[in-house]
Amino acid sequence: MRGYTEGERVGGVVAGPSLELCCLEEEGERCNKPKGNASFSKRIQKSISQKKINLAVDKSARHLYICDFHKSLIQSVRNKRRRKGSDDDDGGDSPDHDTHFPEVDLFQLQVNTLRRYKRHFKLQTRPGLNKAQLVEIIGCHFRTIPVDEKETLTYFLCTVKNEKSMT
Repeated sequence: MRGYTEGERVGGVVAGPSLELCCLEEEGERCNKPKGNASFSKRIQKSISQKKINLAVDKSARHLYICDFHKSLIQSVRNKRRRKGSDDDDGGDSPDHDTHFPEVDLFQLQVNTLRRYKRHFKLQTRPGLNKAQLVEIIGCHFRTIPVDEKETLTYFLCTVKNEKSMT
């Protein structure tokens, strides 16, 4: 291949160790986007097969890294499932069930804060969790907490008003 000793030629670009491609096939065709740092695990395989997404690992791929496009696709499928809940027996597509909950980025918090949250709500976990595992467990719990929006806003406005009058 005219001086290329390593890799294969894909779309005019040599795909060597510095430019490896996503390991996934979509509808039988290999993805030609560069791999990212996210890997394709059995847990991800299970979740996308339940959602009937036609993705599979290419047998000729030497790694299990996926591109950023497929990573965001898989995350969006997982987030939609969480928002709508696990009760799919009563439709789920009606406007009543299409409420959007704002996402809270718990990764912005420090590990000590996440541990304090876990301790405060007495969440049962195994010891020695890393930050990503804590965020996942706390995120699931956080979304289940019922909030009376009117009461919360009223309390917030009263607090702001009182703080303003004190200064």
